[in-house]
Amino acid sequence: MILVGIGSNLPSTAGDPPVDNCRKALESMENAGISVIDVSRFYKTAPVPASDLPWYINTVASVETDLPPEAVLDRLLEIEAAMGRERGERNAARIVDLDLLAYDDLVMDSERLTLPHPRLTERAFVLLPLRDIAPDWVHPVTKQSLAALIDALDPAQKIELLD
Repeated sequence: MILVGIGSNLPSTAGDPPVDNCRKALESMENAGISVIDVSRFYKTAPVPASDLPWYINTVASVETDLPPEAVLDRLLEIEAAMGRERGERNAARIVDLDLLAYDDLVMDSERLTLPHPRLTERAFVLLPLRDIAPDWVHPVTKQSLAALIDALDPAQKIELLD
């Protein structure tokens, strides 16, 4: 199972709200050779680490592709750029953020890509949406179940199901 995290907390350059940016990113993946199989519900989440930035809209998608992991990463970065994302300081507000969270059970750590995503286990905005589409997912390195990872989350992380 290939998993992609999607988030946004700024309007698009056309003024579209963050939830629409997430939907557009899903459509863009389809047009980039990455087939969207399932999508979690949308969640409204406080920035991590905590800050005065606007809250994010987050979702997780299960996707299929014949592309290798690095090529998936390249396509995700191309989608971000096409949607107007400007990379600057870490944890800054953004029009769209696309993270390759996991690629089947592959474990890798290169200069460009670490799989599974190195901070996946610390983020409610990844784990709770992931539960919607893959409740039986097991972390390929720690062998922890998704339920155990969720139980270990910092309870101070604020996350709400989007209406």
